[in-house]
Amino acid sequence: MRLILSVKDLSKSFGALRVTDHVSFDVREGEIVGIIGPNGAGKTTLFGLLSGIIRPDHGAIDFRGLDVTTLPTHERVRAGLARTYQVPKPFTHMTVADNVKVAAQFGGHMGEEEASFWVDRVLAMTGLQRVRSMLAGRLPLLMRKRLELARALGSRPRLLLVDEVAAGLTDREVDDFIELIGQIRDLGMTVVWIEHVMKTMLTATDRLLALAQGALIAAGTPDEVINSREVRRVYLGA
Repeated sequence: MRLILSVKDLSKSFGALRVTDHVSFDVREGEIVGIIGPNGAGKTTLFGLLSGIIRPDHGAIDFRGLDVTTLPTHERVRAGLARTYQVPKPFTHMTVADNVKVAAQFGGHMGEEEASFWVDRVLAMTGLQRVRSMLAGRLPLLMRKRLELARALGSRPRLLLVDEVAAGLTDREVDDFIELIGQIRDLGMTVVWIEHVMKTMLTATDRLLALAQGALIAAGTPDEVINSREVRRVYLGA
């Protein structure tokens, strides 16, 4: 499989606090890569760097052969990189369908007909067809999380960054999201997924990256990372 993302020596500090510390890793097309780490490990900051919300102090980000290190977020979306947020941020005054259609047309360069077709497909896949005409601000938590994912899928990305969609969900809802992530890969998308719910990381990912205090402390298969002495010491408290 070809590389879709290559991160080299990425670092970011806020004042005296180093939140991303010379992080390097690669992601291949079609992979589902999980990122784990305790609170404050730098996971969400890493996503901010990858998506363009935060600019690194040092290092480089290559996406599909394009140096995107300094590109703004909207240009990364148009290049095929999209993300979700841990706290859903829909356009609350717009319908569910229109939230996804905005992403399709402005992020995915789709015309009216193509966008409408893709919106229908995304809503069906994420279980939102029956609420497509509801205002996004009226959705309950699970539906808002699904809409957050649907909005990111709306631009038809090549690489999807998923930030803790399983947080606060029941076991059944977590299982549904694991199945949904698999369907996203079946569409030809690559997924990098931050999650604290370890069931998702152990059953739905091909590889894991473990962060602690902004640094990458382990990388490998889920079993290799979870059984790593350093991960057990830092992340599991063993």
